[in-house]
Amino acid sequence: MSLFKKIFSKEKKENLDKGLEKSKSSFFDKMSKAVAGKSKVDEEVLDDLEDVLISSDVGVATTIKVINRIEDRVAKDKYLGTDELNKILREEIAALLSETNTGEASEIHVPENKKPYVIMVVGVNGVGKTTTIGKLAHQFKSKGKKVVLGAADTFRAAAIDQLQIWAERTEVPIIKQKMGSDPASVAFDTVQSAVKMEADVVLIDTAGRLHNKVNLMKELTKVKRVMQKTIPDAPHEVLLVLDGSTGQNAFEQAKQFTAATEVTSLAVTKLDGTAKGGVVIGISDQFKIPVKYIGVGEGIEDLQVFNKYEFVDSFFK
Repeated sequence: MSLFKKIFSKEKKENLDKGLEKSKSSFFDKMSKAVAGKSKVDEEVLDDLEDVLISSDVGVATTIKVINRIEDRVAKDKYLGTDELNKILREEIAALLSETNTGEASEIHVPENKKPYVIMVVGVNGVGKTTTIGKLAHQFKSKGKKVVLGAADTFRAAAIDQLQIWAERTEVPIIKQKMGSDPASVAFDTVQSAVKMEADVVLIDTAGRLHNKVNLMKELTKVKRVMQKTIPDAPHEVLLVLDGSTGQNAFEQAKQFTAATEVTSLAVTKLDGTAKGGVVIGISDQFKIPVKYIGVGEGIEDLQVFNKYEFVDSFFK
């Protein structure tokens, strides 16, 4: 059976292809120049390929891993034609992603024996955090789950208003307080309300300020601590949302948040408007945190469950 078997619906795969079009076009333009006039994968081609991967925001450390894997294959096979390079890249990057993203599609699984299942969503302002929460609420609800939203980003009135709009759009309850309230208090109210409502899933929005890592750490620790008064093992999942269009800046954000709190999964947004889709490969590899979702469009269905095989297939198609 092919590693790249089709498991997405035709419509979702088309959306993924379209969402990664800019990244793919940019990558293949660079690749074409790198192998122009060459028939064999040699040291010069590999040097050029290294530049292509780094300039596609795959990241230096991950690029070196990929190049080393291809060098091993060149040494083993003695002769590899440049026409085979695309196929080899697909295989090696899929293998690299497999080390972090086990299975095929890796959405957040809500176990039956943990109700409510608390997901704390973190990330800097402007990455699409609140929109991601709204789209996740829609996904969980469409599976028959009872969802509650918590507006614990109390530092911006716009964040509370935006989450309210998503709550109305998805027809799920929202727990909120006025702007400037203690975020931990909102989180506490949310989990208490969710228990009373017998909810399946709780999605907690948090403030996205990174100006002071110590303050961020204290705030997130406090939010966790007060939730644990009601649900001892909450949050069950900490989802970090990153803006894929920021490229290497997304790496820096991941570094800051993983230092501030224990992040269990990633969502990479805004891939449709950028040529920096390679950042998904580098972040997944470097942080050893599974990518659960990718954003490939504005529509409510355009937050897709990340599937490494479909992603690599679309990127290197």
